Amino acid sequence: MSHTPHELTEEFPGQAQKIQDLSANNAHFAKLSERYHTLNREIHRGETDVEPMDDMHLEELKKERLALLDEISSHLK
Repeated sequence: MSHTPHELTEEFPGQAQKIQDLSANNAHFAKLSERYHTLNREIHRGETDVEPMDDMHLEELKKERLALLDEISSHLK
């Protein structure tokens, strides 16, 4: 299995336990986290041409991932 970059624990080093706790106890955070992981894997497949996509679509997905990171970050503060 290949390594998928941009996992939440890499984006927020030292916050793995807090991410796990929030995912278990906060339904909204759990949905954000799940959407982030799904989106991140889709981006990775597009970037590695496992599932080719046009550049515009890939950029839109990256913008959505960035917005999710901002919202997740606000929960981790």
